[in-house]
Amino acid sequence: MASGKMDAEKEIKRNPHGDFKAVEASRPPFEPNNFHFTQAPKPDWKPGSGPNEPSSLRKKHRQIDPYAEGRPVAQNYKMLISAIVPRPVGFVSTVNADGKSTNLAPFSYFNLMNHDPPVFVLGFAGGMDKAKDTLKNLLETKECTINLITEEYIEAANYTSINAPEGISEWSFSGLHGVKSSIVKPDRVQEAVFSIEGKLISTHEWTSKNPATPDKKTGVTAFVEGVKFWAREDAIDEQGVLIDPAVLKPISRLGGITYGRTTQAFELPRPDYDEVTKDPEIAELAKPKGPSQSE
Repeated sequence: MASGKMDAEKEIKRNPHGDFKAVEASRPPFEPNNFHFTQAPKPDWKPGSGPNEPSSLRKKHRQIDPYAEGRPVAQNYKMLISAIVPRPVGFVSTVNADGKSTNLAPFSYFNLMNHDPPVFVLGFAGGMDKAKDTLKNLLETKECTINLITEEYIEAANYTSINAPEGISEWSFSGLHGVKSSIVKPDRVQEAVFSIEGKLISTHEWTSKNPATPDKKTGVTAFVEGVKFWAREDAIDEQGVLIDPAVLKPISRLGGITYGRTTQAFELPRPDYDEVTKDPEIAELAKPKGPSQSE
């Protein structure tokens, strides 16, 4: 990776611990993922009841101007990645134009945007002029694979975020295994429970709105179409529709260097207007749209 990324990492200072291994040793060991369903937080909730914790209405909020004088951009980054959580992690495999150099890197600016066609979004820090390996390869070849990170190989995936010099393979540091894709040239990760072969649709480059850096190119958003999916046999149902979260064991990103895991879930049916308004009490809640009650 270029020195610019190394400098940016130092500025962000994600690691809050002087001796991480000592801190980790003081914590309880990782427990097996016994995925299970629970009740919803408030099973007796009724339409119009509002929040489960009314006391939240008495708590004050603080306004935060992202461009306030003296506020470093890194503070917005830290705040946003700790607030917009959990975020899925896109584990992206690419190759360069001649197919000789491979790259593997995790991205927590990642999500699903559409299903027909299947569209995914990836976010890259910095502008086109300072594109790192993944973005550079994606722009050159228009191809990638996106692999979902799970508990089964999180340490290996995290290690691919190492600030290795350009030309050094992240694959070898991780010890993960590449396997040929069906349509695109980049390998998918064999250890991944679910993988996507993708082709670049378009990109958009972002320009800073910070008065201190009015013309700085700050990021690139890439839209990728999924052209082929790979699901592990023990994770997907017979119809090829649903992935079992108990097998997937998905990992998500929280703030800083913190990851999250999914060990339990609850279900909430989506209400049908015609059905629920048969109840006179709920029907009384049907009012014309207007200003919010808090205004």
